[in-house]
Amino acid sequence: MPDTTLSPDRMDRLHALRTKVLVEADITSVQNQSLIQNRREQICDAALSLFLEKGFAATTIRDICARSGVNQASIYDYIANKNDILRRLLNQLWFREDALTLPVILLDPSISLEAAFEKYFRESWTTKRDGTLLAYRSVPHMQAQDRATLQAREFAVMKDLADQLVVRLGLNEDDQRLDIVANLIVFLSAFGPMRDWLKRDIPDDVILRTIAAGAAAMVRSLVPDEAI
Repeated sequence: MPDTTLSPDRMDRLHALRTKVLVEADITSVQNQSLIQNRREQICDAALSLFLEKGFAATTIRDICARSGVNQASIYDYIANKNDILRRLLNQLWFREDALTLPVILLDPSISLEAAFEKYFRESWTTKRDGTLLAYRSVPHMQAQDRATLQAREFAVMKDLADQLVVRLGLNEDDQRLDIVANLIVFLSAFGPMRDWLKRDIPDDVILRTIAAGAAAMVRSLVPDEAI
């Protein structure tokens, strides 16, 4: 039986990656915390709709002020710049901790691979929909450090999944195929939001079950003689 225990160094490294978030500007010109929170919500809500409609690069601070109702003369009392708004939105939507992850779902040995993937993709395609769209569409316009933080978090997600598949499949931790499969599954978690235009006439549940079955078959192919 392979040793599926992670070394303490690796566990610490993955924990550090999992807890990374984008660094938001520390703005202290306004002391009223309730006002700050309300204004930032107005600004971020308006910016999100604009970023998804027009794209990050094409959206201006003037556009955000017009849609949010926040005066252009005072908006910098609540945010530093457009990139700061993007960081705040991604921290709320893409880095969110309340969405179920596949490694957590797979902790239940009684759930089939098909059911686990279906549950995970449903969660990803609904709860994290806007965050996924925003992250993938905005990557080319992010500052280098922000892009590195997103990549580090995605790396941790893939490693968590690979580690859980080690337990589920009974494979060795250093099996490189696990990293490849984990990468593909994380990519599929963005499939629904990113490919809406391809599924106009296909019910969501049909797409969900089909993708889940395909992911399960891919995982099972790593150990064809095992009953998983």
